Amino acid sequence: MNTKKVFVTGCFDMLHSGHVAFLKEAATYGDVYVGLGSDQNVHNLKGRYPVNSQDERKYMLESLSCVKACHINSGWGIIDFENELQKVQPDIFIVNEDGNSPAKDELAKKYGFEYLVLKRIPHEGLPVRSTTSLRQECTMPYRIDLAGGWLDQPYVGKYAPGPVLTISIEPTIEFNERSGMASSTRRKAIELWVSDIPHGNREQLAKILFSFENPPGTKIVAGSQDSIGIVMPGLNKLDYIGEYWPDNIISVDDEKILEWIESHLYLITLEPREWNYDVLENTKIDEANAKALADAAEQCWTNILSTNLVGFGTAFRKSFEAQIKMFPNMVDEGIMNIIERYKDKALGWKLSGAGGGGYLILVSDKPIEGAMQIKIRRATQL
Repeated sequence: MNTKKVFVTGCFDMLHSGHVAFLKEAATYGDVYVGLGSDQNVHNLKGRYPVNSQDERKYMLESLSCVKACHINSGWGIIDFENELQKVQPDIFIVNEDGNSPAKDELAKKYGFEYLVLKRIPHEGLPVRSTTSLRQECTMPYRIDLAGGWLDQPYVGKYAPGPVLTISIEPTIEFNERSGMASSTRRKAIELWVSDIPHGNREQLAKILFSFENPPGTKIVAGSQDSIGIVMPGLNKLDYIGEYWPDNIISVDDEKILEWIESHLYLITLEPREWNYDVLENTKIDEANAKALADAAEQCWTNILSTNLVGFGTAFRKSFEAQIKMFPNMVDEGIMNIIERYKDKALGWKLSGAGGGGYLILVSDKPIEGAMQIKIRRATQL
């Protein structure tokens, strides 16, 4: 009887019990072949090099009885393993929930391999582990813009006043670089404050971070929603009137509302934005489109406060549609195809940040298989 071949891929940095549990479960389906992310590709995706080098990680993985062989991936991006996948020719391609993505699913279909998503289940009696949780020396949050993004740029906001809605996200997931989670602003925050945001007036701290990221002479100014979304916990409504800084900020830390948002947001991993990506090409920024964006963001806010899920999903989608009318380069054919796959499973959708890749964020009334969920930072945790 021929044993099936199983292919898994990942970074496997700081090898821990969660990795071992995943690999042992994968081994119940056949001989496990690991495609290991190279040091340079990890750096390109995460903005840092792994703690353990690729050779050390390969050595540790091949020392496990549940691993048949390990190869260092030769490609780039989240699909850095295609060459290795072709060489192994597995029967099954297995990922965990955090590693699931439409691109991987499509690749498995392309080559005719079964695609299987495993839940993150720890060994009995052991805690849930992830490399991110072990790297908690830095607890700097990320941010998600829920609606109204671009109104924080004066060249958009001058046409129509309106809000940007942000939530501050705990680093329970190490999000990819160039993926619309304010990772570049977060890097500046780490450079400025090292591991976490200091105590003090939150708006003043956000202004410090904004100024640090955009020193005098900066040609392309990062929107202030990034700094505010990282520094100010919970849900925030930033009311812009055509200036770089909002005229008013309303913060919500109501536990019921924050839990409600967490329970209905789902993230699907896409490829990071290309290095030469330019969202500012072919724009159509005018009063009608800016007002549509502002109106959708206001509707989004109203429906969040009333926990109206259908209304939230609809306004969430309308905000995104208004964005891509002004910035059509936010999406391409591949992204639109992925959105099409999830339309029937969601009440609303948008891309993280400025688009071009990153994460597809879905609003849904039921769990979406293989999607990630986030944890909003609470004011009480500061």
